[in-house]
Amino acid sequence: MPFTFKQFHIDDSRCGMSVSTDGVLLGAWAPLAEAKNILDIGAGSGLLSLMAAQRSHFDAKVTAIELDSAASDDCQANIDSSPWPTKITLLHTSIQNYCLSFLQHPQAHFDHIICNPPYFTNGPQTQNVARATARHTDQLSFIELLNAIAQLLHSHGTASLIIPTQSWSQFQQALAQAPLHICEYVDVSSVEGKPANRLLLAVKHGKALLPIVNRQMHIRNKQGHYSAQMIDFCRDFYLKL
Repeated sequence: MPFTFKQFHIDDSRCGMSVSTDGVLLGAWAPLAEAKNILDIGAGSGLLSLMAAQRSHFDAKVTAIELDSAASDDCQANIDSSPWPTKITLLHTSIQNYCLSFLQHPQAHFDHIICNPPYFTNGPQTQNVARATARHTDQLSFIELLNAIAQLLHSHGTASLIIPTQSWSQFQQALAQAPLHICEYVDVSSVEGKPANRLLLAVKHGKALLPIVNRQMHIRNKQGHYSAQMIDFCRDFYLKL
């Protein structure tokens, strides 16, 4: 369904995954303020690309990659109607094909990569093909994603992701095979006092030499209202904050 933010509007009617709290949280949390060359893997409706365009340096460039044709149409329309149509370039392709092209025609590496990746490795899949592609790792496994990040990320860059806690073990196994490490993560619970059900992750090149920074946050307090942290993250985006 359409969703209006303070500076842009999202129509996600043809996308496998609609605007979600996870996406907004990731786009608001990722360290994008100084980034000048940003990649959004699996852009979908363009939510993360548009949040990155709003939050990043005024002359930053955002490259959005989306495999699904219908989602690409929505994404391009949302970009065109935003305040940043020249700041974001949409490519209708897979990240695997983009990596092959990048290898054949080298260009500047990205100083920030952002992705709300497919995360289900098993279990029943919806009959909606676009939604299944967006949610399951059949066409983009964790190891493929991490290898793509390793190839495309600048040596001093950062990648930001969000995954459910149920996928944490599989993600760690894939990470062990990639030349990357987690430098920061945030345990996120839906409600104050409840166990964390998703993880915000910041990933860099190499293997960890310094202690990982770990934080916790909850989206809503026990009264059902947004927490102070959530309000601080999202006040520049949600209309009612």
